[in-house]
Amino acid sequence: MPVSVLILTLDEEINLPRCLASLQWCDDVVVLDSGSQDATQNIATEWGARMVERPFDNYARQRNFGLEKIPYKHPWVLMVDADEEVPSELVEEMNKTIAGCCEKTTLYRMRRKDFFLGRWIKRSSGYPTWFGRLIKVGHVRVERAINEEYNTDGYIGFLQGHLHHYPFNKGFSAWLEKHNRYSTMEADLMVKGGIDTPALSDLFGSDPANRRRAIKSLVYRMPFRPLLMFVALYVFRGGFLDGRAGLSFCLLRSFYEFMINCKAQEVHLRQNDMPL
Repeated sequence: MPVSVLILTLDEEINLPRCLASLQWCDDVVVLDSGSQDATQNIATEWGARMVERPFDNYARQRNFGLEKIPYKHPWVLMVDADEEVPSELVEEMNKTIAGCCEKTTLYRMRRKDFFLGRWIKRSSGYPTWFGRLIKVGHVRVERAINEEYNTDGYIGFLQGHLHHYPFNKGFSAWLEKHNRYSTMEADLMVKGGIDTPALSDLFGSDPANRRRAIKSLVYRMPFRPLLMFVALYVFRGGFLDGRAGLSFCLLRSFYEFMINCKAQEVHLRQNDMPL
């Protein structure tokens, strides 16, 4: 199959074996590591992956380095996170799609299923969200330091298969630590004006990625955003139907938004030499 795989890692010894086990169909797996202190690099080597190391600065630069500076065996690269699996049905679809795709198609988007407390939290996770993941080398540029956006000079296609995502597999503490970092980066973008004003054409357009970006930009400007996020996910999106997992996730998701607000306010105060 003419697809290589790129995985970004940092201390992923818990997740990486499951991820690599789902990639046995691929003969060119690259692990781009940010200086793991656990067994991540050894695990990658034992599974036959190529190891590349680069200090982490932000997600867009890390992914662009992976796409632009690392040579690949195949013309297509699948971006996979260490806490994800690639099921066989998605592999079959990618193989068939690439074999018959238009020469001008350079990026494929796909969705993922988020699992928490032993179940797919379809409603509370905000499904469906489309992610740019299957990339034709040399035609895609990643932008935005966090929650990245994939821009291409060619056509964009959509795959119906799903990645399987296990965001809590390393435990609640790891999830909270990760989103503590994420909230700092998001707050920094907010304060520096990195959240664009949404265009009406994007809000009501047919492109799901542009629509999601526009909705996110609009929501960032609304008061009581953490509360609104909880109500939107738990009530209007039906997160209550996901049981205890849905309630827990919606509360955590709204707390993440609350952290962003608090940190953005902190940055404003620091910039004005005011005490917190």
